[in-house]
Amino acid sequence: MRKIGAPGQPELAVAAVADGADPVLACDDETMALTGASPQYIQRELPAHLREIERRRKLYLKGRPPIPLAGKTAVLVDDGIATGTTVRAALMALRLRGPARVILAVPVAAQEALHALRPEVDALVCLETPAWFGAVGAHYRYFPSVSDDEVVALMDEPSGAH
Repeated sequence: MRKIGAPGQPELAVAAVADGADPVLACDDETMALTGASPQYIQRELPAHLREIERRRKLYLKGRPPIPLAGKTAVLVDDGIATGTTVRAALMALRLRGPARVILAVPVAAQEALHALRPEVDALVCLETPAWFGAVGAHYRYFPSVSDDEVVALMDEPSGAH
């Protein structure tokens, strides 16, 4: 899953891609229009994001297959939702894997984005929907990036150890 940021504003999602046999692309037409991001811009950005998704998959999974989701309940967790574009791409890709139910869980989200995503999930858990949203990081006291080493360490822990 990768966010494609607006020209000159990499944290503002104009599109997002989730990979798989056939990558899933979600575009935010309104944000694209507001930022001047064209469909051609998205297509130019796409290959680098797909390469980064593949790099991370190889590093994180170390050859392990993805967990089968068919018929199971899947819980999609995000640190927060501003526009909803990245979550929408993740949900589209997740649904292709055939879970019986999809639950979306986030600590904070923009009201409009949450409203738009609600029909796409079976259940939704969100702790806060502030009237003014801004950026996801603005709702945290401490909002560091998670390093590849941290992800690899967590992925290498035995099941149930977290």
